[in-house]
Order: sequence, then structure tokens, then C-alpha cells
Amino acid sequence: MSVDRPVLLSARGLGRRYAGVSALRGVDLDIRGGEVLAIVGENGAGKSTLLRLLSGVVAPSEGSLQVADASAGIALVHQELNLAENLDVAGNIFLGREPRTAGFLNLRAMHGDARRWLATVGLYIDPATPCGALPIAHRQLVEIAKALSANARILILDEPTSSLTAPEVERLLAIMADLRARGTAVVFVSHHLDEVLRIADRVVVLRDGAVTGTLARGDFDRSTLERLMVGRDLAPAARRAASASADPARARNSTADAPAADSARHPTIRLRADAVVTRHHRRRAVSLQVRAGEVVGLAGLVGSGRTELLESIAGIVPHGGRVCLDGGAVAAGAVARTRAGIALVPEDRARNGILADEPVSTNVSLAWIDRHSHRGRIDAPGERTLVRSVVDRVLLRPADPARTVRTLSGGNQQKTVLGRWIAVQPAVLLLDEPTRGVDVGARAEIHAEVRRLADAGAAVLFASSELEEVLMLADRVLVMHDGGIAGELALHEATEEAIMHLATGGAA
Repeated sequence: MSVDRPVLLSARGLGRRYAGVSALRGVDLDIRGGEVLAIVGENGAGKSTLLRLLSGVVAPSEGSLQVADASAGIALVHQELNLAENLDVAGNIFLGREPRTAGFLNLRAMHGDARRWLATVGLYIDPATPCGALPIAHRQLVEIAKALSANARILILDEPTSSLTAPEVERLLAIMADLRARGTAVVFVSHHLDEVLRIADRVVVLRDGAVTGTLARGDFDRSTLERLMVGRDLAPAARRAASASADPARARNSTADAPAADSARHPTIRLRADAVVTRHHRRRAVSLQVRAGEVVGLAGLVGSGRTELLESIAGIVPHGGRVCLDGGAVAAGAVARTRAGIALVPEDRARNGILADEPVSTNVSLAWIDRHSHRGRIDAPGERTLVRSVVDRVLLRPADPARTVRTLSGGNQQKTVLGRWIAVQPAVLLLDEPTRGVDVGARAEIHAEVRRLADAGAAVLFASSELEEVLMLADRVLVMHDGGIAGELALHEATEEAIMHLATGGAA
């Protein structure tokens, strides 16, 4: 029983205010050794604020924290990664704790130790690899290895699986179980409730900065957690309806005559990629097309080439082949393609999607201003009207255009990036992991916005590592493997098993 496990950290009446606004209030919880404690809630519920308070990153405005043992180490792995990209992997893992011999840095020992810690998270790479060269999934695993290397008795993980593939998630859950068996307290935030149901001994649910429930294993299921998170039931049918088109034709696409129905509904090819060759997969050429009003999913494992393909179509990286919009070839380069109407919501919003220290208004109106300024003059009243309209449409929380984007939750940051393109109604919308680190409520809202853009005539191409999301949102699925298209599945053919078969190199 969890009550028999030693309490390592206690919080009583914990709260935090920012500029007089309460982000967290009245939180009571205990963190026990040998236990996995999950913290769940919608974006903006106060989860990240709570983690920062528990780890000592920020001080509480009220309440108290008591540590049972002054030597109990606490390590926090942030959702937005915090690695020194100019350093190699080993240098990041042991930053500030580098092994030395006779006052000199012992690189051999540091690299050997780094390999052992990387192996614990299933990452077998050269510790001398620069962190800036790693894909986001590998950087996530390096962060976790770094935290484990500090031998912390309390390990706090903020969305640790948000960028991991299914095998990597399995490995991390196994690591969490092993740490629990060794007496470590593991606290983690996840929007993937299936992970919570599998690994958590207790769950703390937050809504609007307050605890709405603290439940032990055996006392919670998916529907209970969702109800406590959002204040209403999200049945499976409702979850799918929230992200699907209201057009009944989409439901008909799930039947055996789906290809004919799809062609009738989406007659105009808006986006066409002809023999596009990306820089990391030079031996594989990709050709695809997306019709107006169609949402096409790109599935595949990490490293399959999904991100590289989207960045090539967006003009961010050089490529071979042609990209055509409405039948005509589009000039190379990100600026030319954005102005032509091809928009990209990137995988890593913190690095590539937002201006973190600028207000919501600047982030939302960025592309609109480029198209509506005249001789360097901006239509300020028009900009204000536009920003307010977008903020209301995407249900941004808080609905404050002057709010600095850095202070928003991950889901609201993602809504801000999407809002930038809603403002200009692109012909083609490309999305890379559109709901990474986003809660179930915000996910449904983002899916609904994507569908609205498609219904307005946009061609949508999105990549997601979550098969549930691919099956929920896509009209058609393209599966990538080793840089190429391994197969295409109509909605009625697409299952998790069929997608994984193609993603792992199975024959079409």
C-alpha cells in the first residue's frame, strides 16, 4: 500500500501567484518513495507551475514544502528541453559534475559513464555527438539520462514521452517501474492517459489551479480522470466528433467505397510533391498529393523522414524535385513558399515556432502583417481586430493578446502558432506533431481548427507519432519508412496494426 511508503516531500496549502493572478492554490500532496505519482490536467491547469514549486525552481507565494531528508535529491526534466546544444552528449549529462583526475577533465571516464546512463534509457549513441545534432526524441532521452545520473531520490518528469516512439515509451515506462522498485519517487505529468493508467500508483488531478481529486490505483479509470480534468465527460465518440468534420461525408469515407467518396469530396489537387528528395534520405524520392479540403496523415517511426519531408515542402531546407501549388511549381525557399500560401507548424515550437518573449499579438499577426503592410505602414486597427478574432476563435487561455507567449502553457503556445496561420487562411497547412504536450481538451480544439481550415479549402498534411491521433484526424494515411512512402491507407483500411506493419518495413 502506498501509505506504507516513506514520505519524501510534503506540500500543504501550496500556491503561486503571478502579477496578482493565481496560477495554483491550496495544493496538498505527499510524494512517497517507491511510488509513481501522476499529475494530470488540461493545459493551463497549473501542472508545470506545481512541478517548478516542488523542484525548487520557483518559490511558493503561500503554503509550505517539507523535505523529509535534507539529502534527498530532486531532479526535474522540463517539457521544453534544456540542453546546451554546443556541448556533446556526455558534457550535457555531467555538466557541473565532470569527472576529473589530478585536476584535469577525464574524458574517457566521462564518456564511459555517459554510455552506461544512455543505455538505461535505451539510447545507444556516441557520447561525443553534439546535442544540437540530435533529433528531439533523442534529446528528450538525454535529458532523462542526465537526471538519472544525479541519483535523485525524487525524479520529476514533465511530459517525458511527448516526443518518443512507442518502443521508446515502453522503455521509459520500464525505467520508471525499475526506479520505483529501488525506492525512488517518480512524479510525472502526461497527457497520455493510457500511460497514467498503466504505471501510476496515485493520480493528482488539477483544474484551474486547484486539486479536483487525488486517487489511488483501483479508484480511477479514463472517464473518471477526464471528468475531473475538464469538468465534463469525454466519451470516445465525442472525442472523435470534436476532431472530425461535421460533414457526414467524412463518416461515409470509412466504408468500403471510401476512395470514390474521397475523390468526389476533394476534386482539386492543391499540393503536389514530385520526386522530392530530402537531404537525409537522398536515395528515396517522395511523391504525394493532397486535395483541397483533405486532411492527410503522415505516420512512421522517428527517423522515417516525416519532419524532413514537411520542412522540404515548406522550403526550410533544400531538396530535390518539385513542389507544386494549385498546379504550378512554387519557388524554393521558406519566404517564397510562405507567401505562396504554404504554412508550417513545426515540431519544436519552443525553438522554431514562437517568439517566446513577444506578446501573443505579435506572434499571431506576424504573417498577416507581411501580407497587409503598405510601404512599411501597418494597419494597426486592422491588426488589433484580427488578433482579437483569432484569440477568441482558438479559445486561447488566458484570452489576453498582450500576454507574453513564454508565460503560456504548452497547449496555448501551440494554439498561438496555429492562430498565426488561421489569420492568413493558407492554401496548404503542414503540421509536425500538432498536439505534442497538449491535453485532451486542447487537443480536441486544435483538431477542430485543423478541420475548419480544411473545410474552408486548405490542403492539410500532418505528421504525428500518435497513431490514435492519425486515425482520429486523417481522411487518408501515408506511412513513411526509411525516407520514402511505404504505403497509403484509406480511412477504412487504416488500423494501428496496418500502420505499424508499413512503418516497420513490412510489404504494402
